[in-house]
Amino acid sequence: MDEGYVPRDWRCANITPIFKKGDKTKPCNYRPVSLTSVVCKVMESIVKKSLVCHFSSQSLIRESQHGFCQKRSCLTNILEFMEDVTSSLNRQRSVDVVFLDFQKAFDKVPHQRLLLRLKSMGVIGNLLSWIGNWLGNREQRVVINGCASSWQNVTSGVPQGSVLGPLLFVAYINDIDGDILCTAKKFADDTKLYSEVSSKSDSEKFQADLDKIFSWSQGWQMLFNIDKCKVMHIGSSNQKFTYNLNGVELQEVSVERDLGIYIDSSLQPSKHCLEAAKRGNRVLGMIKRNFSFLKEDIVVRLYKQLVRPHLEYAVQAWNPYFAKDKEVLEKVQRRATRMISSLKRVPYYRRLQLLNLTTLELRRLRGDLIQVFKIVYGFDNLSFTDFFHVCKQ
Repeated sequence: MDEGYVPRDWRCANITPIFKKGDKTKPCNYRPVSLTSVVCKVMESIVKKSLVCHFSSQSLIRESQHGFCQKRSCLTNILEFMEDVTSSLNRQRSVDVVFLDFQKAFDKVPHQRLLLRLKSMGVIGNLLSWIGNWLGNREQRVVINGCASSWQNVTSGVPQGSVLGPLLFVAYINDIDGDILCTAKKFADDTKLYSEVSSKSDSEKFQADLDKIFSWSQGWQMLFNIDKCKVMHIGSSNQKFTYNLNGVELQEVSVERDLGIYIDSSLQPSKHCLEAAKRGNRVLGMIKRNFSFLKEDIVVRLYKQLVRPHLEYAVQAWNPYFAKDKEVLEKVQRRATRMISSLKRVPYYRRLQLLNLTTLELRRLRGDLIQVFKIVYGFDNLSFTDFFHVCKQ
């Protein structure tokens, strides 16, 4: 650190491609995760801790950012978004939402501009030199099943899979929403803008904010994948104005996946319940195919670790209220408990007692209570008054 130098071995990474979605034969549908030196990761953790303390103490990271920030998460992002939207609907106002998508965001961060950004945030001296050396002169190769490609130079971006990379990216795009009137919510590179739109003038103001965001992306070389940017109109009286980025009209959608949650323009959770149940059933099918001997303790452990997280991810933001949606989720747990041959003919609620499990509806209630506790006592960085009103007796 005193020399501001990073050993060459620390700047060499093996790339493991992780499939995202789409056509598996296209390399662009894989996420390049860097496997770097473990010793380097320890050093990165020390640097990251100091940077987080500095950013937090000086309030340098904007409140709109929920990624890689203390007391923030995907859940806090979705909760704030849903609270804002439902409050607008309660006032008989319509809301337009634009979901933005960067082109290979982590891989395209320009190093010199990133260092300039860090310097403007008070990161100077040996620390800035060390970060610059850590970013520069990097090499990487793709390794699959023991076969490796040739080494290639890395001229831009922050390494995905590193400890420090995500925080540097958050700092780089920190002021993307610094000059707009509408509301922005970010989780690293996942960005959405939304505003109440009830007239033509409201839509023009929203479009002006989109133009400012696009200008920022050009100036800081973080272009959007406009084909994947979507607009959603929420509200029964929504006039459904059109919006564009760089003259390209944005595609209108009624359902969009955001931070792993399917958001419907009706704000009903039915679509997400179906998708969560599908993922849970797929994992149960995998377990049934690969485990020939399913004892009680094995099934319960596999279910808790591999299946139930799909059914409860960020559930406080989409807790189902229709009986049909509750039943869709509960059927997955019914199927899991029936996989135990000795309990196959035992009634469902008796099976739960024998396996020391509870219904998913009861677990959702418990999750809501835990989330209320975290908001009230400051374990999550959410405004108490935005969600609750204190009853005065």
